[in-house]
This record gives sequence, C-alpha cells and structure tokens, in this order.
Amino acid sequence: MDSVTIRSVARGSRALTVFTVAMAALAVVCVAGLVLDPRLLGGQPIWAKPFKFSVSFVLYAATLAWMISLVSVPRTRRWAGRAGVVVAAAGTIEMVAIVGQVVRGRASHFNVATPLDTVVWSVMGSTIVVLWLATAAIAVLLLRERTLAADTAWSVRLGLAITLLGMAAAFLMTSPTGAQIESARATGTMTTAGAHAVGVPDGGAGLPLLGWSTTGGDLRIGHFVGLHALQGLPLLALALLTLAGRVPGLRDVRVRARLVGISGAAWAGLTVLLVWQALRGQPLVAPDAATLAVAGALLVATALAVLAALRGGRRATPDPVLETR
Repeated sequence: MDSVTIRSVARGSRALTVFTVAMAALAVVCVAGLVLDPRLLGGQPIWAKPFKFSVSFVLYAATLAWMISLVSVPRTRRWAGRAGVVVAAAGTIEMVAIVGQVVRGRASHFNVATPLDTVVWSVMGSTIVVLWLATAAIAVLLLRERTLAADTAWSVRLGLAITLLGMAAAFLMTSPTGAQIESARATGTMTTAGAHAVGVPDGGAGLPLLGWSTTGGDLRIGHFVGLHALQGLPLLALALLTLAGRVPGLRDVRVRARLVGISGAAWAGLTVLLVWQALRGQPLVAPDAATLAVAGALLVATALAVLAALRGGRRATPDPVLETR
C-alpha cells in the first residue's frame, strides 16, 4: 500500500479529520448513555442507535480522509477536500438530529408523528442524499488518479463503488409500508413512514446488539455489508501485500489486483443478495432454498476465480516496474 502518515491524511481533509475525532468523542458519550440511561426505544437501548452511527461515521470519515490523501494532483485533491467538507457537514447534521431525538425520547428515523418530528426526518433524508452525492464525487475524482499501484487503486475504486451501492439500499427503507398506508387510511394520520424491516414491524425480535430482525427481512444488513467495503477492500489489499513476502504467487501486483477485483465482485454480489433476501421478507438467519442456491453459486464462482488468479500468479514473472511502490 502507498505510504501515508496521520499528518498527510489530516492534511488531505481537515474537515473529515475533525469530524472523525468528534464522532469518536460522541461514541464515548453514547457508551455513557448506554450505561446510565435506562430508557428503551423500539425495544433497544435509546443510546444504541447514536452509538452505532457514531462508530460507523468514525470508520467512514477516517477512510475517506485516507483516500483523499492518495490524490496526487493538487487541484483534484482540493476538489476532493471540498467534497470531504460536504460529507463532514452532512454527517454532523445527521448526528445532531439523531442525538437531539434521543434527548427528546423520540425516534429519529421514519418518525412523522408531529410537525417537528417530520421536519427532523426530512432534514435527515436530505442530508443522506447530499452525503451520497459527495461520496460519489470523491469516487469520480479518484478514478482519475494514475499514481497508485494497481491493487491499491482497485481496492479504493471498488470500495467506493460498493459503498455507494450499500448506501443506496437505505433509500429502499424510506417509503411507507403497506401496513403504514392501511393504518393511515383507517385513522387519517400517519405517524411512521418507512421501515428497516420487511414483512414485520420494526422493533421486533432481533440479533443481539445489531438488532437485525430474526422474524422478517431487514434492509440494514445489505446496507451494512455494502457500506463497509470502503474499509474491507483496502484492508484486503494490505493483507495481500503483507503476505506477498511469504507467498510467491502474490509477488506480482497484477495478481493482487485481480484478487482485489474478484473480492470486490463477490462483495457487491453479497450486498445485492442480502438486499434481495430482505426485500422478500426473509430473515438473515432463515434463508430459503433460492437464497442458499444463489449464495452457493456466488461462493463457488468466487473460489474458482481466486484459484485461477493464484495459478496465474505462480506462472507469472513479477514485474519490477509494477512492484515499485
């Protein structure tokens, strides 16, 4: 992986660096809230949601700041830095809304019960769109970067692309469910518009800590998996580079780049599979035959592609130009 320091990352996007530190501090506050505040919301500790979001934003913002630091052209880096400012601003607004609703004892997501709740939810929905667009802008700018080694370049590009896919899955949660529409027709009011779960109400039985539904589909799963390709694929590229000293087949950067590409394709396929499973109202822990068949095909295809790439690596002669970091 290309050499970077904390200072170079911070210099690439000061806004994202400050936002990362702020979210880390907020995560500590949320831990205190989990310990000291006994309130529940939707069957979960009321501080669980801001804790999960703050930790997620720490990883997200820190990774984006690192990616921006990889841009070598000053003008392009400035534009990427500006997009980073937008991400930090949108994320800050999102977290202020979430924490503000926790303080009020109200749900932040999908809550349209009162005019104030509706305004908060509308603002959150708008900031997520802005955050998605700013991240997409960073992805486009990084496509133009030509100084990165092939494995690093593909880990960054695919990581951003799959993250955008995972983020887009969240938009599927924002439409009112059939049950919510029927309830609104019967009562003349709608208090909730949208849901994480499919086929069952939000707030039912879920996995420990994560809260993902164990009785119906849950769109948060595909959203989560896709979102963290941003960290997973660069970490994979780093792991392959580390192993290259002991595994001759990995010494060619082109082989490592192929393995990153294969992993990216598998990661994207898994994200789509999990969203498809959720949309059919199926719990993660109870896949049907169709889900298992698609998962098995994805696993076999990935394994065969990896074996083919490694065989090619054993036959290939390492290119000293490509290996120069």
